[in-house]
Amino acid sequence: MTATMKSFADLGLSAEVLRGLADLGYEEPTPIQEQTISLLLAGRDVIAQAQTGSGKTAAYGIPMIEKVEPLDRRPQGFVLCPTRELAIQVADAIHAIGKHRGLTVAPVYGGQPIERQFRALQRGVHVVVGTPGRIMDHMRRGTISFDAVKFLVLDEADEMLDMGFIEDIEFILEGVPAERQTALFSATIPPRIAALARRYLRDAERITISRNELTVPKITQTYYEVAGRQKLDALGRILDVEDPGSTILFCRTKRDVDELVQALQGRGYSAEAIHGDITQVQRERTLKRFRDGQTDVLVATDVAARGLDIPAVSHVINYDVPDDPDSYVHRIGRTGRAGREGDAITLVAPRELRQLRFIERVIGQRLKPMRVPTLADVGAAAAGVQGVDRQGAERRRAGPLPAAGGRAGRGVRRRGDRGGGDQGGDRRRGDRGGDPEAQRRNDHAMAGDGQGAEAGMARIFLNIGRQDGVRPGDIVGAIANEAGLPGRAIGVIDLFDSYSFVEVPQAEAPRVVATLARTTIRGRQLNAEIAKPR
Repeated sequence: MTATMKSFADLGLSAEVLRGLADLGYEEPTPIQEQTISLLLAGRDVIAQAQTGSGKTAAYGIPMIEKVEPLDRRPQGFVLCPTRELAIQVADAIHAIGKHRGLTVAPVYGGQPIERQFRALQRGVHVVVGTPGRIMDHMRRGTISFDAVKFLVLDEADEMLDMGFIEDIEFILEGVPAERQTALFSATIPPRIAALARRYLRDAERITISRNELTVPKITQTYYEVAGRQKLDALGRILDVEDPGSTILFCRTKRDVDELVQALQGRGYSAEAIHGDITQVQRERTLKRFRDGQTDVLVATDVAARGLDIPAVSHVINYDVPDDPDSYVHRIGRTGRAGREGDAITLVAPRELRQLRFIERVIGQRLKPMRVPTLADVGAAAAGVQGVDRQGAERRRAGPLPAAGGRAGRGVRRRGDRGGGDQGGDRRRGDRGGDPEAQRRNDHAMAGDGQGAEAGMARIFLNIGRQDGVRPGDIVGAIANEAGLPGRAIGVIDLFDSYSFVEVPQAEAPRVVATLARTTIRGRQLNAEIAKPR
């Protein structure tokens, strides 16, 4: 422990809270916790500029827990969050820290049956953590009362502003006792948030992290200068060489997200989209697969990614330069969380260099320029990964676009180009001419030869192809969702005009075939069978 860093015991916390922190493995307070906890325990209002992942939940959660009276089962603590994911995460954290004080915490958010929330509130809770829309719903129904609230927190206030919740926040604050303690936490303090703080906080102590600390020292920040039309190929090479763990990839628009997901899936990466057109049910399933490691790359818009709390994100990649420094800070704050190391990579077209320099000036930090990996770099990375099929690596090195080979030893793979035309096949095997049905049978027969399945994999023939509107992602989704096979276990996908092949582990092949026989893709009933050698 450093000479200047206090321990949690030095902050004057109760034995019950210290025990809860010890159970969670908390050893010493982060800077935001050290600066904030004492002020809040002393009853001060606080405006804290703190980025996601800095430990801000404990910074306000610990004082809240200390101030709650366990014998009074009315909401005494209240946290307002922009998204349901953040509300759930905050509720879990407060419950875990305060469990030895016997506190109950209720997350209140849209998408969960409201009747379940009615019952929880009727039984009595000490702390409510909620999203604006559902909190307002309960207030109007009279099913929640904040008469006993003495500690209020606005978490990620700037994100609530960006999401259009500012009027909702004002409505809610009018329904909370004026004699309360208030803390506002925000990664940035734009004028509208500053005005809100002046109106609803009393003589607040402001804690500001200097700009050059906003991006967290443990995040390695780099950029690649690459022409816009070459970004996809450069991205593939970077993914193959970096071989990251869970990665969040940011795009500006929903259309950009969808197009990039389709392109990545076509190149064999396990990628899924998250944006405003995704339903709540789809969002939850997508995030669960990402958290469970079944999806390697989450492609998102800024708004859709707000409030996400996924601790194990190893890389954040900006497919384009963010519109402003605050967006950059929010994006890269998804990695390097809670003291972990992380990587933030930005792809920069020449016309975006000026914007990048502006961001660097504002955050007070220069990004390190990097060279786009070469074919040799990709090949070396593939050869160096333990357990990688060397024959597959050689095939990847042979292709003109190394990204087409997929990721070395991770996720869904797709064999690289072999040259020639594209006979409707994502394998780019070339147009051999002749009778299409004869070619179909020939391709089917080739399943067991030198261009067939990799070791330990079985090749499955499907009676659907590109003319049916099928994409590799549709096949991955059908197998993952219907057969329960993780996306990372699915191998090469060869997509042709009227049929396809997909590789799955040999031991799972019969079950996958039986499941797919009861499945439809793009409205067409599947016919699946294990491909036979010639």
